[in-house]
Amino acid sequence: MPAPGENLKIDGARLWDSLMEMARIGPGVAGGNNRQTLTDADAEGRALFQRWCEAAGCTMGLDELGTMFARREGADPDALPVYVGSHLDTQPTGGKYDGVLGVLGGLEIVRTLNDLGIRTKHPIVVTNWTNEEGTRFAPAMLASGAFAGMHELDWAFAREDADGKRLGDELERIGWKGDEKVGDRKMHAFFELHIEQGPILEAEGKEIGVVTHGQGLWWLQVTLTGKDAHTGSTPMTMRVNAGLGMARITEAVHRIAMDHQPDAVGAVGQANVYPNSRNVIPGRAVFTIDFRSPDLDKLTSMRERLEADAAQIAGELGLGLEIEPVGHFDPVTFDAGCVGAVRAAADRLGYSHRDIVSGAGHDACWINRVAPTAMVMCPCVDGLSHNEAEEITPEWAEKGANVLFHAVVETAEIVE
Repeated sequence: MPAPGENLKIDGARLWDSLMEMARIGPGVAGGNNRQTLTDADAEGRALFQRWCEAAGCTMGLDELGTMFARREGADPDALPVYVGSHLDTQPTGGKYDGVLGVLGGLEIVRTLNDLGIRTKHPIVVTNWTNEEGTRFAPAMLASGAFAGMHELDWAFAREDADGKRLGDELERIGWKGDEKVGDRKMHAFFELHIEQGPILEAEGKEIGVVTHGQGLWWLQVTLTGKDAHTGSTPMTMRVNAGLGMARITEAVHRIAMDHQPDAVGAVGQANVYPNSRNVIPGRAVFTIDFRSPDLDKLTSMRERLEADAAQIAGELGLGLEIEPVGHFDPVTFDAGCVGAVRAAADRLGYSHRDIVSGAGHDACWINRVAPTAMVMCPCVDGLSHNEAEEITPEWAEKGANVLFHAVVETAEIVE
């Protein structure tokens, strides 16, 4: 079937209005959002999304992990659906677009097809994946990972937040646990629209990022055990200082990432010392390390170097050491056919674009294991994300959604 012409475009104003209406649910304290997964605000956002989908003629499916699947029927009942979507949950100090643009951009595809009276051979399913952010329940991309067979369902249900609440219990509490078995669905393809969460597109004046690869990552939780002691009366030579060990390992993380340039990053993100008193030498430190690279050899090497360096540092300081992997996926190469559909859509629409590697993890990174997958990115101001000041323009949102529309509809095949 021929690809849709460049004159077929989504309703940018309607998409923007939907983004702004969703942003009213779970407002942050500085203009963004705090709509963490499986909170009451998440439940309210889900209900609004379902109402919109049903108004657009979709039927809603819900799996055991609460992932939502809004289906627009295709002309061929036996054709596998083309899936499109992202996530509605946010960071505690999140922006209005991270994830949400991909979900509502998918809904806008359905609305536009309805407006234009266009039928597709393949059904189109708009998806809201549960717990993409991982900020309340680790790891990130939990539901899409379970869908792809990376996590056992019981293990996912048993994840706990900082207050000891279990994911499975919270899912039932807010009323969004479905009956559908996780991972039972078969996909013709999956597409995800997302803000870049980095500065490259804006800096280069590009309107579209054609995502060819996704970085792999290791999240490592380090626990150092020393001895609590008085800061004033304990001689320097007799201290077993877990805080000092954390500082030295933090510096090692930076050095290791720099030694693996280009295309490698690393940092300590979350850090806590105990008892966290101004006049007590920390007897315990718990912190997380985030290593990422699109090169598997570099990713593996960084973890190995860290483990060796941390053991040496702990040994020198007399500290106990535990390193626990709490998140991992290998680098991703997205499907050439789906990537080609995204690139062709940007060309057809006359939008400036460049190939780009996703620096962040996304649901598409897991779904790529079970279905042909690609991503579309639009710029964000100063590359800022996971921050309430996260911002995009209506024009960036519209152009990203137009590319998504063309790639999805071409893949779903227009029926004349």
